[in-house]
Amino acid sequence: MSDEIPFHVQEQIIKRLPVVSLLQFRSVSKAWKSLIDSSKFIAAHSVTQSQHLLLRYEDQEFDTVGNYVSLLDDDTFPEQRFVHTLPHSITQLKQSNIVGSSLGLLCFHGYNELGEDFCPKMETETIVLWNPSIRKSITVPMPNKFNLDPETDLGFGVSPVTSDPTIVEISQFHKTSYHCEAKVYTVSSGKWRNLSSNVPRKPFRVFWPQVVVDRFIYWCAFDPLTMDNGLPNHNVIMSFDIINESFGVVELPDSLRRISPTQLCISKVRDSIVMLEYDSFVKRACGVWMMENGVEKSFTKRFTVEAPPYWSKSITTLGFRKSGQPIMEVEIAHDFYEQSQLVVYEPNFERFNYIEIYGKPETFSVHSFMETLVLIGSIEVEDDGHIATCSLE
Repeated sequence: MSDEIPFHVQEQIIKRLPVVSLLQFRSVSKAWKSLIDSSKFIAAHSVTQSQHLLLRYEDQEFDTVGNYVSLLDDDTFPEQRFVHTLPHSITQLKQSNIVGSSLGLLCFHGYNELGEDFCPKMETETIVLWNPSIRKSITVPMPNKFNLDPETDLGFGVSPVTSDPTIVEISQFHKTSYHCEAKVYTVSSGKWRNLSSNVPRKPFRVFWPQVVVDRFIYWCAFDPLTMDNGLPNHNVIMSFDIINESFGVVELPDSLRRISPTQLCISKVRDSIVMLEYDSFVKRACGVWMMENGVEKSFTKRFTVEAPPYWSKSITTLGFRKSGQPIMEVEIAHDFYEQSQLVVYEPNFERFNYIEIYGKPETFSVHSFMETLVLIGSIEVEDDGHIATCSLE
């Protein structure tokens, strides 16, 4: 680019370019490389990119790795599809699942087997952060657990200010005492740290999945100590501030606060929290509640999706398009085999659009992401399992 163009103007131009171009432009000059690698530029570049939807599903009986397909969330949806090949650091994980996505990164959790073929193998709990846009991943060992009492939950998000990926582990002690402990890992530090303050005051049970909106990670949760006719009567949303490293609680309206927590799930539409209310564990209907203007208890029920009659057993809302249309898994009622299909529901017309993607029931998940340069400065090379330095302060 011509030197006659002021550098700040050059910055405004290149931050709208796709990641593949920026990877090439890093070698143009030291000034451009320094700019492109900076956390400020990475954060600004991410918000200019189009949303993609990463779909995971299994289509064979013994398929444990799954298929990963991204769909561009624009007017061409669902025609533009890209099949992703996972790095070895993820495919070697046992019992793997996706914790969440944030600013173009996906967080996987699972177990690695250590040991020689002729020796008993040990499983180590592991997290892998993956950027599908630049095909980089880093592996983060979980801290050792010396106490078998706690139930642990994970959260993941990328700071919108520093572009620093952050993992939070919540340990909830129920057998010997009722209290919570929390640890935080940031890629920039390469360390797990104990949070000594701002932890939950009592052990809320946290449910997967999570969502990330701006600087906050959100989960569904409930108070296991407060019971009403055998059921918990205090469903809430638990939050974690990635920047301040503090927990908070968002109260729900009474209609959502006092139902069984198995009927609730959290999601989001763009930057708004959404609560999903299922009619029962059978999941024949799903009510969509959206938070208004970020105000506690200000959830409004927008619409209810009912499972297609006759040929379907259940419906599960996996996520939302930017337009607000739910992306759903419909389990097909069949006497001889089990199968689900991906569909998109149009609430304005109360109709389903069927996508020709089929898989095993309860193996579908959808995670939104955009192209990003996060992890561009990491040591790990493409598709190689680098173990990040990990210690606990």
